[in-house]
Amino acid sequence: MGENGGGDAVASVVNNILNVSSGGPANVELLDRTVDSFYTAVSNEQRIQAEAVLKQLQEHPDAWTRVDAILEQTKNQQTKFYGLQILESVITTRWGALPDEQREGIKTYVSNLIIKIATEETTFRKEKIFLHKLNLVLVDILKQDWPHKWPSFIPDIVGASKTNETLCENSMHILRLLSEEVFDFSKNSMTVAKTKEMKGSFNEQFAAVHELCLMVLNASQRQSLIMATLSTLNAFLSWVPLGYILESNMVDMLLGLVASPPYRNVTLSCLTEVGALQVGEEHDGKFVTMYSVFMRQLAFMLPEGTNIPQAHANGSDEDQAFVQNLALFFTSFFRAHMPALETASNESQMELLKGLEILVNISYVEDDEVLKICLDYWNFFVPDIYSSVTAEPNAAYAFAGAQKVRTGRRQFFGGILSQLRSLMIARMAKPEEVIVVEDENGNVVRETMKDTDVLARYKTMHETLVYLSHLDHEDTEKQMLDTLRMQINGRTEGWGALNRLCWAIGSVSGSMVEEQENRFLVTVIRDLLNLCEITRGKDNKAVIASNIMYVVGQYPRFLRNHWKFLKTVVNKQFEFMHEPHPGVQDMACETFLKIVTKCKKKFVVLQVGETEPFVSELLTNLTDTIKDLEKHQIHMFYEAVGIMISSEPDSKKKEEYLDRLMLPPNSFWTSIIQQAGQNVEVLKSTETVKNVQNILQTNVSVCSSLGGPFVTQLNRIFMDMLSVYKMYSELISSTIATGGPHAAKSSEVKAMRSVKKVTLKLIETFVEKTTDLDMVVSQHVPAMMDPILGDYARNVPDARDAEVLSMFAAMINRLREKMEPEVPRIFEAVFECTLGMITQNMEDYPEHRLKFFGLLRAVTKFCPRTLFNMSEGQLKLVIDSVIWAFRHTERNIADTGLRLLYEMLNTFKNSDAATAFYKAYYLQLLREVFAVLTDTFHKPGFVLQAHILHHLFSVVQSDVIKAPLWDDSLGPAAYPSNVAFIQSHTSEMLSTSFPNLRPQQVQAAVIGMLDLKEISSFKQHLRDFLVQSNKFMDQNNADLYAEEVAAAKKAELQRMAQIPGLLHDQDDLAADNADSD
Repeated sequence: MGENGGGDAVASVVNNILNVSSGGPANVELLDRTVDSFYTAVSNEQRIQAEAVLKQLQEHPDAWTRVDAILEQTKNQQTKFYGLQILESVITTRWGALPDEQREGIKTYVSNLIIKIATEETTFRKEKIFLHKLNLVLVDILKQDWPHKWPSFIPDIVGASKTNETLCENSMHILRLLSEEVFDFSKNSMTVAKTKEMKGSFNEQFAAVHELCLMVLNASQRQSLIMATLSTLNAFLSWVPLGYILESNMVDMLLGLVASPPYRNVTLSCLTEVGALQVGEEHDGKFVTMYSVFMRQLAFMLPEGTNIPQAHANGSDEDQAFVQNLALFFTSFFRAHMPALETASNESQMELLKGLEILVNISYVEDDEVLKICLDYWNFFVPDIYSSVTAEPNAAYAFAGAQKVRTGRRQFFGGILSQLRSLMIARMAKPEEVIVVEDENGNVVRETMKDTDVLARYKTMHETLVYLSHLDHEDTEKQMLDTLRMQINGRTEGWGALNRLCWAIGSVSGSMVEEQENRFLVTVIRDLLNLCEITRGKDNKAVIASNIMYVVGQYPRFLRNHWKFLKTVVNKQFEFMHEPHPGVQDMACETFLKIVTKCKKKFVVLQVGETEPFVSELLTNLTDTIKDLEKHQIHMFYEAVGIMISSEPDSKKKEEYLDRLMLPPNSFWTSIIQQAGQNVEVLKSTETVKNVQNILQTNVSVCSSLGGPFVTQLNRIFMDMLSVYKMYSELISSTIATGGPHAAKSSEVKAMRSVKKVTLKLIETFVEKTTDLDMVVSQHVPAMMDPILGDYARNVPDARDAEVLSMFAAMINRLREKMEPEVPRIFEAVFECTLGMITQNMEDYPEHRLKFFGLLRAVTKFCPRTLFNMSEGQLKLVIDSVIWAFRHTERNIADTGLRLLYEMLNTFKNSDAATAFYKAYYLQLLREVFAVLTDTFHKPGFVLQAHILHHLFSVVQSDVIKAPLWDDSLGPAAYPSNVAFIQSHTSEMLSTSFPNLRPQQVQAAVIGMLDLKEISSFKQHLRDFLVQSNKFMDQNNADLYAEEVAAAKKAELQRMAQIPGLLHDQDDLAADNADSD
C-alpha cells in the first residue's frame, strides 16, 4: 500500500472508531480489535498498522470525548489503559485550552469513577492497577487546577475517606502521589510559582490530612489501610510543619507499631524521617525518649547475640529490607542527635553504645548498599570524634557531670573505635588497579581500572582508617599484626583476607609517627617474608609477593630514609622481572615505577658506601635487567628511569644518562633507518612495523617522564621519524585506494597506523612537557607541516588520523599566540576536508568529530585573530559547523559544540569584529539555540544553552553591537533599538513555534529573558518557560507567570540598589547593561 493510501486507511479506521462526524457512539469493539492487533499481531505489518491507528487516534483533538464510553464498554484491560493515556495526554498538554465546563466534566467523571471502583471491596482489589493509573490522572488534573480552581480538594478527599475504609486506602495513595509530585518531582513539570502555591496550600490544609492519618492508625484494624497510611505518612514527614510531628502523639503511635511484623519496615522508614530532623536543643528530650523507647522495642525484634550478617544472608526480602532500614535509622538519628544522647543519662549513653555496636555488626552484612550506608556514616562519625579530641582542653580543667562524656569521647567510644578498626581491616576495598589490555591496533597497553563504586569505597575506608589510626596508633598496629599472625598460623582460609589486610596496611601509611611506622613496617615485611618462605606453590607465593610489593610501595617515607632497604627492594623488583609466573613481572614493573616516582632523588645522588649513583649502576646493567620483559613492561621501566633522570640537577649528567638509557632503542632505530635507506621495502615487513612502533613508544614513555631535557633525543630521531611517518602514510593511502574501505581494517594497515599515531603522540607529549616553546615554533613546527599536515589533506578520508587534529590542538593550547601565523595553513589543510567527512551523517568518524571541534576551540581561545581575519564564506562555514555540532545527537559532541559557541561569542564580543559578527549570525544563532533548548533530546545541554541565550540577550542591551540587527531593507528607523527588535523578533518566533502559548505568556517570557541579568534567575525562568511551552495554559497560570517575572525583576533592582554605584536613578538601563557585562 502506498504512503498516502496507508495514511488514508489509518484515518478511516480512526474515524470509524470515534464516529465524531456521524455523531454516533464510539466503536469500542473496533478499538479493542486494534489494541489486540498491536499486542498480539502475528505479522510485523499488522502491528505497525495498529500502532499507526492508535497513535493518530491519541492525537485526535476529539478523542478524549470518547474516553468515558471506552472505559465503560471495553472488557480489555489494555484498551482501558489506552483510554487513560488519551485522557492523560489532553490533561498535560491541552487542559488550558478546554472550556471550563468540559474541564469540570472530566474532573467529575474521573473523581466519580475512582469513588465507584474504590468504594466496593471486590472491584477495589480486582482493578488495582487500573485504579492506580486513574489516581495518576487525577493527580495530573490537580497539578493543573489545585488549589485555585479546586480549593476544596483536601477537605473533599478527607471527608469522603471517613465514610469507607477502601475509599480511605485509595485516598492515601492519591495523597502520597500528590505529595511526591509537589515536593519531589515538580522541578521539570511545574513552574516555580505553581510549585510554591501548591506547597503553601498543602501546608495550610495539612491539619485535616494529619487528623485522618491519626484516626486510621488509632482506630482501624485493616492491615492494608494501615500500610497505605504509613506509606503516605512517610512521604509527608520530610516537609510537614514540625508541630504535627513533635506536638502530637504520632511518634508514640509509630513506636507502638514498629515491632509489629507487617508494619515493621514502613514504620521504621517513618521513624528514620523523624529521627533525621535537626531542630533546636529544646526538643532534645523528646528525641532521647524516642531513641530509648525504640531500643527497647528493637530488643524484641533483634534479640541479644543475633548474628546479623548470617540472619541477613538467610532471611527473606522483608528481613533484608529491615536490616537496611535499621542501618538508615541509626545513621540518620546519630547524625542529627548524637550530642543529645551523649550528654543524657547514663542509661541513654549505654543505649547509644548499644546502637553503635549493632551498626558495626550490620556493617559486616554482605550487601553493597548496606555497606555503603554504614561506611558513609563511619566516615562522618570517626572524623567527628577526631576533631573533638584534637580540640579538647586539658582534661584537668574539664567540667564534671554530663559534659565529661563530650570531652572524653576517645575513651567513651574506645570500644566502638576498636571494633571499627577490625571492620576496616576485614572489609577493606581494593585500591586503584592497573591492568594490561590490548588496544584496537593490537598493542599491549596499561589501563587504570575505573570501577568507581569500589574506588569510592576504598577512598571512604582509607580516610576512616587513617582517622582511626590517629585516634589510637597502638590498637591499629596490634590489630593488623594479630591478623597477619593468624594468617601465618593458618587460622585464616584463602588469600582474600591477606589481600584486604595488606590494602589496609598500605592505606595507613603516614598516619603513625616515623619511629613507630618504621618498627611496624619492618615487622610486617618480616612476617610476610616468613609467610612466603613457609608457603608452598608458585601461585600462592606470587600472591604473597604481590602483597609485599604493594605494601612496600605505599611507604615512601620509610624507603627514602633507609637507602639500603630501598636498594634491596628495588633489586628485588629486578629479580621479579625475570620471574615468568603470570602477573609477577607486571607487578614488579608497577611497583618499581611507583617507588621511583616517590623516591626519585635517592637514585641520582651518591649514597654512603656506594661507588656510583644507583641510576648509573642501573644503566650499566640495563640490557640484562629488561631482557625478559614484554614490550609494555619495558615502556613502564623506561618511564621510571626517565623519572629518575629528571631529578638529576646536573644537565650534563642528565644528558649522559639519557644517552645511555636510549642506546639500545637508538641502535635498533639506526639499523632500521640504514636498511630502509638501501631498500625501502624493509619498512613494509610486519616485524619492522612492530619494532618501529615499539621504539617510538619507548621514546614516548621517556619523554612523558623526563620532559624538556628529552629534546636532545627527539632531535636525534625527529627528521627520520617524519620521513617514516610520510612513507607509512603513503603506503596506507595506496592500500586503501586499491582495497577500498575494508582495507583500512586490515591488520597491516592497523599496524602502520599505530606507527603514525605514536609519532603524533610523541610530538604532542614533547610539546606539552617542554619549556623552550620558541625552539618548537622555529625548528619543529615548520618541519612537520608537509609530512603531517600536507599528508592529512592529501589522504583519502579513511586514511586520515584524528590524532593529527588533537596534536595541533595540543600545540595551539601550549604555544598559544606563537602558533597564530600557522593557523591559516592548518585550517586550509584540515578544515573543509574534515567537515566533508563528519557532516555526511551522525555516525561516521566519531574520533574526528570530537577532535575537530577540540582544534576549533583551541583556535578560538588562543588564536582569535584567525577568526577575525577569515573571509565571510570561511566564517560561515565555521559557524555552520558549530551549529551542526550542538544539534548532534551524541551528547559529548553537542556539549563540545555549545562550549565552543559560548567561547566564540565571548571572543567576538570583546573584538572590533563584534558588530559585523552579530549582524551576520545573531538571529540564526538565537533561532538554533532555541531549537535545541526546546528539543527534549537535547535536555542535558540545558545549562550551556542557558548561558548562550543569557549572553545573546545581554549583549543586545550593551553598546557592543553598533548597527541594527534587523534587515537593512526595513530602514534604520524600523525599530527604536536592537532591544525592541529582539523582543519583537523573539516573541514572534516563540508564538509561531508554540501556538499553545497565549500572547501575554510569550510577552512575559521574553521580557524575563531580557530583564533577568543574574544567571541563576535566568535559568529558572527558562525552565519555567519550557514547562509551559508544551501545554495550553489558562489565564490564571499565565498571570502567575507574569507576576513571577515582575517579582524577580523587582528583587534584582532592590539588590542592586543596596550597593552604591550599581544603580543610577537617571539611567537604570546602563546599570543593567553593566551588570550583564
